[in-house]
Formats: sequence, C-alpha cells, structure tokens
Amino acid sequence: MAEHSIVSDPTIFQLIVVGAVGGGVAAVSATAVTWISRFAMDRYLMGKIYNWLKANCSEKQNSNNRYRSTRAIASWNNLTEDQVRDLCSRYGKIHLSTGSREDMWGVHERAPLNPNRLY
Repeated sequence: MAEHSIVSDPTIFQLIVVGAVGGGVAAVSATAVTWISRFAMDRYLMGKIYNWLKANCSEKQNSNNRYRSTRAIASWNNLTEDQVRDLCSRYGKIHLSTGSREDMWGVHERAPLNPNRLY
C-alpha cells in the first residue's frame, strides 16, 4: 500500500492554488468596483455642485452672491457640509473664497484673476 500525504497529493494542492488565486482575483475585483463606483459618484456630485454654483452665483464683480456658503450648497444639493468641502476642494473649477467670510465657494471662471499669480 502506498501512502499519500496531503502535500504530495496533486488534487488537494491544485484545489488550494485555485482557491487562493480565485480569492485574490475576487478581492482585486471587489476593490476595483468599489473604487470605480466611488470615483463615478464623486464626479457626478462635483458636476452637480458646479452646475448649482453656476446657476446661483452672480457674475458681477461686487455682488454679494458671487460666492455661496458650504451650508447653502449642502442644503440645496442634499449633501453634508463635509462632503461639500471635500468635493469642492478637489474640483478644479470650484475655488474657496479668500475674502473676509470663511467657507464660501465660487466658480473658477467667474472669479477675478489675480495678475500677480502665475498659472
């Protein structure tokens, strides 16, 4: 009678390798799907905020409605203030006001250009 050990049995070893590879592929796939869906949702929300700011910010230089507060943006777009701060800070067409009132956001195209700043 020939003895079989677990390590020398090719079918068990093959099953272990297949299971490990399958688990690795599943983990990478799940991570990729999560990252892609989060990226797509962030881009959608950034566009939603940007379009809302374009519609609700004045183009006039000295207007009081040139910038909108984080709270107003969050309220009108059904988001939390933290979400608005995060999304606005990462979107290139939206910028934070440097005026006396903190936490105000505006559309980049409508912001006055600083002639001393090099782009």
